[in-house]
Amino acid sequence: MAGDQPVCPPLFLLRGLGAVLLTQCMSSVFSQIPDPELLPTDPPKKPDPVNSETVVFWGLRLWQVIGIFSVFGLAVIITLCCIFKCRIPRTKKEIEARHAQRLAAKKYANTLETVPPLNELTEIPGSTPDAPAVQTVSEQVQSANNSQLSIVRLSEEQPSSLTLSDTG
Repeated sequence: MAGDQPVCPPLFLLRGLGAVLLTQCMSSVFSQIPDPELLPTDPPKKPDPVNSETVVFWGLRLWQVIGIFSVFGLAVIITLCCIFKCRIPRTKKEIEARHAQRLAAKKYANTLETVPPLNELTEIPGSTPDAPAVQTVSEQVQSANNSQLSIVRLSEEQPSSLTLSDTG
């Protein structure tokens, strides 16, 4: 027989279908209800903007801290440059000019070494060797001082013409 299969009454089928639809609707509705922990709250207060008058640490303002670190950094750079003789890039023209200047200084120093002593320069050319040499200014001053000292010494050595017995 064709009708040996049990037939579900349409009422049970409708109730089951209604229960599935109700469960689906309920789950979609409950998923839209927000969790109280996840509800939006007031945004946190923004920190004050940083400007040059903002106190950074130890009561120092930002511009003071920047100035202190800049001076410290500059001092370190200057010290390192002085210790290690940093080479500053130069043009070829400057390098050649400096080289020429060094050669001229070396030549001048060598020339000074070959200059005769001062007493040889004060001799009058063409004079006889027995003739007295021309005195330099310093020799003239020294001889004048010596003559004045000898006059003073002579006057100190001469006894006074007046004695105590003659005056009394």
